[in-house]
Amino acid sequence: MSHRASLSPRRQRGRDVSPVALLALRALLGDERDNPGLRQRNLLLEHLHVLQDAHGHLSLIELRALAAYMNLPMAAVYETATFYAHFDVVHDHQTPPPDTTVRVCDSLSCQLAGASALHKALAEQVDPDSVRVIRAPCMGRCDSAPVVEVGHHHVLYATAEGVAAVVDTGHFHPEAILWQHLPTYQQEGGFELWRHCRTGRVSVEALCALLEQSGLRGLGGAGFPTVKKWHAVRQAGGPRYCVINADEGEPGTFKDRYYLEKAPHRFLEGALVSAWAVEAERLYIYLRDEYPGLHRVLHEAVAELEKASLVAPGFIIIRRGAGAYICGEESALIESLEGKPGKPRNRPPYVAQEGLFGCPTLVNNVETVYWIPLIWQRGAEWFAGQGRHGRSGLRSFSLSGRVKKPGVYLAPAGITLRELIDEYGGGMAAGHELAAYLPGGASGGILPASKADIPLDFDTLQDHGSFIGSAAIIVLSRHDNLQAVAANLLAFFADESCGQCTPCRVGTEKMLTLLESDHWDVQALTRLAQVMQDASICGLGQAAPNPVLGLLKDFRPALSQQQIIVSDAEGRTP
Repeated sequence: MSHRASLSPRRQRGRDVSPVALLALRALLGDERDNPGLRQRNLLLEHLHVLQDAHGHLSLIELRALAAYMNLPMAAVYETATFYAHFDVVHDHQTPPPDTTVRVCDSLSCQLAGASALHKALAEQVDPDSVRVIRAPCMGRCDSAPVVEVGHHHVLYATAEGVAAVVDTGHFHPEAILWQHLPTYQQEGGFELWRHCRTGRVSVEALCALLEQSGLRGLGGAGFPTVKKWHAVRQAGGPRYCVINADEGEPGTFKDRYYLEKAPHRFLEGALVSAWAVEAERLYIYLRDEYPGLHRVLHEAVAELEKASLVAPGFIIIRRGAGAYICGEESALIESLEGKPGKPRNRPPYVAQEGLFGCPTLVNNVETVYWIPLIWQRGAEWFAGQGRHGRSGLRSFSLSGRVKKPGVYLAPAGITLRELIDEYGGGMAAGHELAAYLPGGASGGILPASKADIPLDFDTLQDHGSFIGSAAIIVLSRHDNLQAVAANLLAFFADESCGQCTPCRVGTEKMLTLLESDHWDVQALTRLAQVMQDASICGLGQAAPNPVLGLLKDFRPALSQQQIIVSDAEGRTP
């Protein structure tokens, strides 16, 4: 008998399952022998969150037990656990992380507000045996920069002293959110549209005609007409699903958080109407892990709906992200919902044809569905009749950076940056003069102050090498170092690349290396950008070069003033 044949399949080397760990797992998650539904692959992230929350990390012993519990290969569990930033996998004989984690946001808005110095100060102050200080991507609180998360508690306008005081308390629960409960929303006419849809007083055709007249488009980035997306899903055979993308991770974007905190039931009504319009079997809400307070709000709001018999129990399913910007891409989000690493799919087929669990799936953004009840109450003309400079509708702008009053502002579509800053943002911050701005977050490119009078809307910025995306406006001044800005943005993309395709995985790292040099080779940068745009699987790699291309196009003199030599391959400075 060969050595291989003598090995028992139940005792594979390195794969032994600890009976104690399996018993502990069942105590946390429930007994899968009594409830086989607990073994569903789409619950993998939820189970990992339970373990992470209970122990502060994920040991290989626990992952082996989880693999046996879910009847999954250990490789599948390990790959998923190590893909997401908010899971801490600890290998055998490795020291677990300290009990307290302090995450310092290093997105551009926080960087402008001194996040690097804050990170350094915190790292020097804390006891590394009990507290770890790490960098983290955008937390969706750019209007309160710099931001630090201690456990699950966010410290706004953070200082080293303020964070230390929070660490000393040992209470790291999410901040309380005052939100509009169901009775108050119903007094304002809430869920009237939903009732009419369920009783047949409003037809799908009538609602589609209303939304088409209003000009409502997807407000998560792409701007695809809402009704066309509904039609595409309805044309596919059932069963169908509806998914709400609440994973806004674009640096500078925080409008979805604002609307979820302000009126969660209006959002839920719009989401339910969207699910009804495509005859969805279930409604999934994928909420980013960086919004822990909103997880409680949405669970309580859904419970209110179920208690009031406005929705069947279990129809709305809330899932928790785990710190991966790429999951804002709809197919990566669906992979994550299925319990896998959030890697974008090759298209076609599109998710409208083959999405969640291989079924036709409608994916809408939070703000998109938020407007549906209001448009029905106030009419299509109310929404479409607003706008400036030949544009139509309303847009929610996340405004941050060098302005006096950062925040979410509802403004007419087509408003210019100059008008937005002066009329809504209180003007430029004291001592700062407008130099540049990002109209669509990290991926939307960079435009100079000379282009501050371009209407801000879909289809108006493409000719300038930019786009509005999620309308995340980050304002820069003449005090800001453009090389540091570019490096910050490319470092974000390099960190957040899923690694699936070479143009993005290698290209973002290579571009960051080129940007950190005092000599910017135009030919090398533009050729690399072209490869990334042409060959990357998804929008992350395709859009990552946009800020750099914008700087090369419009900021040559400013770069030279900051001692950056911009030249072609032969060393000539254009």
